[in-house]
Amino acid sequence: MKGRIVDGEARDRLIIWIRRRMEEFGITPQALADSIQHDLDHPPLYRDARGNEWNGLGDTPHWLRAAQNAGVDPAFFRIESSRPLPPANVNTDGGTVDPRQLDLFA
Repeated sequence: MKGRIVDGEARDRLIIWIRRRMEEFGITPQALADSIQHDLDHPPLYRDARGNEWNGLGDTPHWLRAAQNAGVDPAFFRIESSRPLPPANVNTDGGTVDPRQLDLFA
């Protein structure tokens, strides 16, 4: 096992690395906890196929602005929607694809 890092050692190294980066960028444990709580209090309302999310607070993110400029209704990216879903498409292997998961900007 010479040269291999066991799971416990890898975890310890990762913790040290994270603590150094937090110190380097001036991130306090309280600021991190506050950020996590903010995310829990304001879950995302919009999500694209690449996993970009927006909770509706602040400026509209670039990915959603680009979609709007391309003529896509922002409701298309809404995570919880009361409108009926568009019909699923059949892909090449015979399975169905939810149109909300298509990457419009690939």
